[in-house]
Amino acid sequence: MSAARARRDAIPTPRTTTGPASPEEAPGVSGAPGASVRTELLLLAVAIAGVSLSAPLIAATAAPALAIAFWRNAMAVGALTPVVLLRPRHRAELRGIGRRTALLAVAAGALLAVHFGVWLPSLQMTSVASSTALVTTTPIWTTLLLRLRGHRPPALVWAGTALAFLGVLTLTGVDLSLSPRALAGDGLALAGGVAAAGYVLLGAEVRRTVGTVAYTSICYTTTTVLLLAACLCGGVSLGGYSGETWLKLAVLTVAAQLLGHSLINRVVKGLGPSVTSTAILLETPGAALIAALWLGQEPPVVAYPALAVIMAGLALVIMGGRKKAPVPPESGV
Repeated sequence: MSAARARRDAIPTPRTTTGPASPEEAPGVSGAPGASVRTELLLLAVAIAGVSLSAPLIAATAAPALAIAFWRNAMAVGALTPVVLLRPRHRAELRGIGRRTALLAVAAGALLAVHFGVWLPSLQMTSVASSTALVTTTPIWTTLLLRLRGHRPPALVWAGTALAFLGVLTLTGVDLSLSPRALAGDGLALAGGVAAAGYVLLGAEVRRTVGTVAYTSICYTTTTVLLLAACLCGGVSLGGYSGETWLKLAVLTVAAQLLGHSLINRVVKGLGPSVTSTAILLETPGAALIAALWLGQEPPVVAYPALAVIMAGLALVIMGGRKKAPVPPESGV
């Protein structure tokens, strides 16, 4: 066994105490040089811009929601596969991934499939405002899950998470209905937020020892297979679309999947799951602004102050991360 493979297989087991070696304490906000942090934040901004295009594109695409989720992942796998096959470094990395790490990557892909599979249908069952507000509870669940794993996020992280989510509530409003169908849709949207939190946390764990291309290849392939099974079981049409629809699916893949989710997978190693999941809240006002420019949908008056509140919350989360003690970078990546 080579030394590189030995380092990759020697993946630390998550601790249940408050010591180091947690995703939240990985190199990045708390331990990386300032220039590196600025680069990660810039990449995160590009990722948020990419995923912000998702909702307007989905609204303008004449295809079933689950089919859209399937094709954006399938096309991403199609784009990543040649990169993996043609570059020896990526092939070697895939061969060298340990069993535990591979299972974590598969689990992350399964949670991403659950996120898509329960959230998109919820948009047809409850109001868009309620669905958006509930699915964006992701940073709250991320912080809670970190706490349950034995980590102690600083008070600024809790405060920033709450403030950022308040900004989303300000923009979307709360209009929970008591009808059985709407309540079921609310439950699905909430489950989508929990699944996204698990996806971010598992991604942070895998990315400590695995590169972005190898991880996203396993993750997206798993998501694609599971969404395909869901579409086949549900009788969802996967073809027969117009050329314009296929073009929109391709743009969605490049913007939301390859630039959006893939860059999120890239930066979660350095910035940590709390900062990354909190920043995803910016997708809500971002989508509203894109819809205003592209679809002519005037954003609500509260969109701009809500954006400022979310940014203030994200700043608190980043400050909270910087207060943590620096941790030496992991080897074997």
